[in-house]
Amino acid sequence: DKTNNIHVMVGKASFEATKLLENYNALMDAITKARPSGAKGNFIKHITVASTMGPGIKVDPNEHMKGAE
Repeated sequence: DKTNNIHVMVGKASFEATKLLENYNALMDAITKARPSGAKGNFIKHITVASTMGPGIKVDPNEHMKGAE
């Protein structure tokens, strides 16, 4: 949006945890690859994951989720 926030769905509540993690990792890879070459500092500052009407859960953007179980 106009305040540099990305709102994107990574899955549904019916998805298995492994599928949600796979989708999350694909999204993070795409965002990282789209980083402009001139961007300095932390490109991703905050991540909050939430269901449509649920509370947001903050995720550490520096923690790699590739091997999470």
